Amino acid sequence: MSRDPVDTPVRAFQRCLLASLFSMLGLSSTGAASLAPKELVAALRTGGYVILMRHASSPRTPPEAASADPDNVNRERQLDENGRASAQAMGAALRRLKIPVGQVLSSPTYRALQTVRLVQLGTPRTYPELGDSGQSMQADASGKRGAWIQTRVAMPPPRGTNTAIVTHFPNIAEAFPVDGKGLDDGEALILHPDGHGGAAVVARVKIDDWPRWAASQ
Repeated sequence: MSRDPVDTPVRAFQRCLLASLFSMLGLSSTGAASLAPKELVAALRTGGYVILMRHASSPRTPPEAASADPDNVNRERQLDENGRASAQAMGAALRRLKIPVGQVLSSPTYRALQTVRLVQLGTPRTYPELGDSGQSMQADASGKRGAWIQTRVAMPPPRGTNTAIVTHFPNIAEAFPVDGKGLDDGEALILHPDGHGGAAVVARVKIDDWPRWAASQ
């Protein structure tokens, strides 16, 4: 479970209550290893969660002019073939699993917005704190990006929906250095806001897990 920047006895008590609730639901607050996919899908169907996702697979260098997507006018990094296919498969799976997504937040980078579009998450709002500041894969020494994400994922989604956030690995790792360690392309942390300024990481989901779960329905 992710700890709040300021830990108090009240917050500790809230975490205990939340952990008890996860136990009753068959969930875990310690990560995906002990989490049953069917219980996670059932929980996501009811809404109230945040899907904090790294953009889908992308080469580490910008494309040459001949291979750049027509709308990638600034020749930023873009998704590769695997990234495009996995994003589309994820979107189809979310719809088949009947997982509702309401608010969509995104990095302003091309590869993140391309992920949002191919998953068909909806119209995103972009925030600089979710971007890479023009320096791909570079950490933010100030910690401001991570703090912003911690605050944002603690906001409960509108009733009956889940919030999707598409960003980059360094940003997620700054906010959740333990739970986000080694996050793959397209992989997501699933968080449950507690309504009191905190959020618990309840699962890690790889981008290929979504279609696999949908196929087993």
